[in-house]
Amino acid sequence: MRVFQRLEQLYAIGGGPGANRPHPSPAEDEAHELVAGWMREAGLEVEVDPHGNLLGRAAERHDVWVGSHLDTVPQGGRFDGALGVVAGLEAVRDAGCGSVVAFRGEEVGCVGSRALVGRGEALPSAFLELHVEQGPVLEQTGAPLGVVTGIVGYARGELVFHGQAGHAGTTPMAGREDALVAAAAAVLRIRDAAAAIESAVATVGELTVEPGAGNVIPGRVRLSVDARAPDSTRLHELVGAIGLEPGHWTEPAAMSEEPRRTLRDEIERRGVPVVELPSGAGHDAGILAAAGVPSGMLFVRSLNGGVSHSPDELSSEEDVALAVEVLTASLRRLASTTSS
Repeated sequence: MRVFQRLEQLYAIGGGPGANRPHPSPAEDEAHELVAGWMREAGLEVEVDPHGNLLGRAAERHDVWVGSHLDTVPQGGRFDGALGVVAGLEAVRDAGCGSVVAFRGEEVGCVGSRALVGRGEALPSAFLELHVEQGPVLEQTGAPLGVVTGIVGYARGELVFHGQAGHAGTTPMAGREDALVAAAAAVLRIRDAAAAIESAVATVGELTVEPGAGNVIPGRVRLSVDARAPDSTRLHELVGAIGLEPGHWTEPAAMSEEPRRTLRDEIERRGVPVVELPSGAGHDAGILAAAGVPSGMLFVRSLNGGVSHSPDELSSEEDVALAVEVLTASLRRLASTTSS
């Protein structure tokens, strides 16, 4: 299958283990150059916007776009982002309409799509994104595809705890001001705050301890917080419970009814049960939807328990082939609607 062959070519860029095309990097640049060549082979008009986003056009400027991103986390998987670009190219070629886009820097805050909507004048009439689920729901339900209802909002920031550094052997336990002990209590409080709010999650992924010596009581600790919830009310509640002052905030984004209905219809036409689910991860589709672009998102079943951001990320050729078929038909229908 050509999609899988191309995913392997992209996977090899940057060296292993895993996919290593962080933003910004020469590896991300190389991936964009490779995909631009595939676009030209397909007879598309290739354009790179001022922010580095790559676009292959088969139709007029303000048309339906399909696509995703080519950057990865360190030691990421084959499918995350890249599948949406490669499958999008197949869909545009087979449908004979629309445009395929590869956004820059999705993994570091959707850099390319945010820059695009900031310009405003170059927005598409509609947007579809195909992506692996990055979770276990579709595998558990036995469904090959899922239609995304909305994309969670998330807040990111840090908490800092101050104590008093001291000798690990000569400072009595009763008199210590250990910043790491305070931070450890906060990690548990963050976990409990998220568990108390339906469908909310919160993660501490980074911890910096100073002075950072095995025989010194920690005097200062910084920890990162990633808090997510499916709607604005719950996101604000979670952030308040944590006591976080976010440095980055992205509001939840609902997918638009017409693209959602089109994706559902095309799945049903193929005799496949329709599963609808929210996305717990951020995506470029959420950025475009928040900017007013009618957007829809199609998930492909993730295998291996839904693992993602890992070399163990896996989806089957059969599921991907079905997803490309649904994406192509949906693109054709939306393009005919928006151009009429």
